[in-house]
Amino acid sequence: MQDDTRAPAAQPWLRAIDVHHHILPDFYRDELQALGIPTVLPGIDKPTWNAGASLSMMDRHGIRAAVTSVWPGVPTSLEAKPAAEFARRVNEYLAGLISDHPGRFGAFAVLPFPHMDAVLDEFAYAVDVLGLDGVGLVSNYGGLYVGDPSMDPLFAEAERRHRPLFVHPTVPPAGGLPLPDVPAPWYEFPFETVRVAAQLLCNRTLETFPELSVILPHGGGGLPSLAGRLAAGALISPALAARLPEDPMGSLRRLYLDIAMTGDPHALAALRSFSPASRLLVGSDFPLMPEAATLGTGHRVLAHGKFDAEERLLLDHRNAEGLFPRLSGKDV
Repeated sequence: MQDDTRAPAAQPWLRAIDVHHHILPDFYRDELQALGIPTVLPGIDKPTWNAGASLSMMDRHGIRAAVTSVWPGVPTSLEAKPAAEFARRVNEYLAGLISDHPGRFGAFAVLPFPHMDAVLDEFAYAVDVLGLDGVGLVSNYGGLYVGDPSMDPLFAEAERRHRPLFVHPTVPPAGGLPLPDVPAPWYEFPFETVRVAAQLLCNRTLETFPELSVILPHGGGGLPSLAGRLAAGALISPALAARLPEDPMGSLRRLYLDIAMTGDPHALAALRSFSPASRLLVGSDFPLMPEAATLGTGHRVLAHGKFDAEERLLLDHRNAEGLFPRLSGKDV
């Protein structure tokens, strides 16, 4: 199929790869409830999911493939053995979903944090045996943030195997949130993503692992607006300046960002100013975001994002094909 910058009026995308696509298998929700976790999003209506619903939504939006993730993954309260068993069950389900729908689904593996030996074992199995496409992480595991140096063994293996990391925000570990009576994702998630970016920057993670690909959802949360502040560490502290890479802004701009929830003019302006088109990806956030909102975001991003024809193709599928060659429809 040849590239074309036109799309039917009802759908924003042409042949997109959606990198931010949640699935909620019944067994996963049942397991969480058995552990005393009643919902994946406290204070928010519980979404429902099945493969047919995803496929129908994808067809309506012009999405030919979705890289799925099971969020928030394995509860950190589990000991190493049950955590590893939980992760294995989820990852084998993901592999089955891919097998049942060839070319339509990819998957980010879940891993049994904080047990690093089990994490590395499950990563190898998920990638080498099950053939999953990357790793789905949350911003912090009980206060252990993704940019922490203790994560380096996983980063090294992900870089060696060319498997991207998708880092979805979660609730911060600190108690005493300022609005305890409203859902924390509403206001905390954008800052969680900034915390991840700051730690990756301060620990020079992307310089240590130059071939590692990291995807941040929701347009990078608050990162596009705060990247300049993070890059100006030398103005805040000489000691901080010594920890930052030579080109802090260049390092941050290597991160991949998906466009979920970026359809308002303020978020979109910051995103387009900060991130090159070669680092932008389609993300629906389905079904945690209503389909109408996802559809509207796609249309607004394309209508007001000032993408030229080549940039539209990069966003629609070419960038994602570079990260997920199995979903490119080409022999690699």
